Amino acid sequence: MVDITPMVAQGVQIIHGYGDGKFRIGEVSHAGPVLVQPESTLVWEVASDVSIPELDLATLAPIFEVEETYDILLIGTGTRQVFLPPARRAEIRAMGPVAEVMDTGAACRTFNLLLAEGRRVAAALLPVE
Repeated sequence: MVDITPMVAQGVQIIHGYGDGKFRIGEVSHAGPVLVQPESTLVWEVASDVSIPELDLATLAPIFEVEETYDILLIGTGTRQVFLPPARRAEIRAMGPVAEVMDTGAACRTFNLLLAEGRRVAAALLPVE
């Protein structure tokens, strides 16, 4: 597992590692896809091999239902980057955050970096085997 631990404010959970189909977030191990917010991590109700272009926005509902909206939603697409169709990106933007799509490793590192900068960020992450 790759360790990517930055320095962040207390009470904010960060992604400590990823790999082997799991994530280590806030010192808790999570198997499979996850939705990560600074204060919580939830199971992302999608298959690990979900087709990113056909992503169902309903599965991202916990990200959009928070009281304070996020500026950025990072979408980690597994071992390689898979782009969202422009219309889907626009739908996410209409809900609040800008969607940034990248491979899962880059999404994990970017999530931690943005948290360290005090940015309002969430992530939807597919696991890396």
